[in-house]
Amino acid sequence: MIPPSTEGRWDARLWAALAVLCAVVFLDALDVSMVGVALPSIQADLGLSTDSLQWVVSGYVLGYGGLLLLGGRTADLLGRRRVFLAALAVFAVASLLGGLVSDGTLLIAARFVKGISAAFTAPAALSIITTTFAEGPARNRALSIFTASGASGFSLGLVISGLLTELGWRWTFLMPVPVAVVALVAALRFLPKRPEERPEERAESGHDLVGAVTITASMLLLVFAVVEAPEAGWGSLRTVGSLLAAAALLAAFVVTERRVRHPLVRLGILRSGPIVRANLGLVILFGSYVGFQFVAMQYFQNFLHWSPLETALAFLPAGLLVAVTSTKMGGLADRFGTARLIVVGSAALAGGYAFFLRVDGAPDLATLVIPGMVLLGVAFALSFPSLNIQATNGVADDEQGLASGLLNTSGQVGGAVVLAVVTAVLTSSTSADPLDGFRAAIAVSGVLALAGLVIALTGLRGVRTAAAERKGEPVLEAA
Repeated sequence: MIPPSTEGRWDARLWAALAVLCAVVFLDALDVSMVGVALPSIQADLGLSTDSLQWVVSGYVLGYGGLLLLGGRTADLLGRRRVFLAALAVFAVASLLGGLVSDGTLLIAARFVKGISAAFTAPAALSIITTTFAEGPARNRALSIFTASGASGFSLGLVISGLLTELGWRWTFLMPVPVAVVALVAALRFLPKRPEERPEERAESGHDLVGAVTITASMLLLVFAVVEAPEAGWGSLRTVGSLLAAAALLAAFVVTERRVRHPLVRLGILRSGPIVRANLGLVILFGSYVGFQFVAMQYFQNFLHWSPLETALAFLPAGLLVAVTSTKMGGLADRFGTARLIVVGSAALAGGYAFFLRVDGAPDLATLVIPGMVLLGVAFALSFPSLNIQATNGVADDEQGLASGLLNTSGQVGGAVVLAVVTAVLTSSTSADPLDGFRAAIAVSGVLALAGLVIALTGLRGVRTAAAERKGEPVLEAA
């Protein structure tokens, strides 16, 4: 059994366990972004319409974003190791099938199943870390490495996809298979069952089936509505009906959680200001970047006619920066606190989008593309680990899966919603100059980033309050 770690040197077994968890979150994040560059090749090979093609992306988001809360709570109740291993095995099989099928419907189905598996592996992996490493420097260090892996996977997904697509789009689906198999074998070896994870000892916690059904159905309907809205119309009966149904199911979920003895989500967890700010921060960070990435793909490939590899290389500065620096964020969080790092990261995010508002027919790499990508890389390197640390600090071990599920749900649902809005802005532009549509769509991400900066700044009041309390100064109101 891996003992809870507090500080000092980590042994080889502990490092191996962390490496397994990092490899899986890298694959989860990689799969979100890696398919982007391959879409034109998939469309040409399988003869998909544009409407069907979007579901290659949306199918994954639908499964991932819709089931994350259920995945997190399932890990708490049935055992994190057990859930992690089962979901990882499903991920490997679905990846293999996705690379072998020759039918668009089967490909979308494989993507949906992969999204579902990620909805269970991601919160299970994060909660394994937060229950293995004690809160403080040890956990911050582990989380910075873990989140660096996820951020690197997402940032480098387009770069890797650009390289693999040159060989054939199927490689973007087949590449994760051997990595997932190796990770599964290593997990069996280095993630032994802990006594507190035995399902029979969790049975007395109860299962909130009504809550699980209502929140899962609500998230699925919400994600479905927003990804279909650009094609169906925001005012269409299907879109409005789906959104109203999602709201009704969410209301039913809240009522259920207030009444049942063992709720799926203890609503009291949302009374924590830092946790709420962390979830809102990830909605904005991930959502705005997913929207920007979609616009950038259209701009680089369809407008500038760059190749998949050239497009992938444009994102390389951000990916490399995240990969190189994110592992240092745990130490920075110990020294400066997560609130300050999130503020700086939010400012960098807004600055990066501001650079790309100057897009034209011949963008200069030195004065536009590279500086903008570097700022976005700084934003992810600072904010992503800090948001994960802030979202899980102060949470009891038996609710770590819930906290991580909430955070991941925020990111995925935020990505789906913002992508739908950005797509609608881009496609509804009536200007004769397509650059005006690109700028308007990028502005959506920029406005969101500014809102995120305002939210992050409110977190500094809590930092000042805590500092004043340590000095014995009077405090009028706690943040």
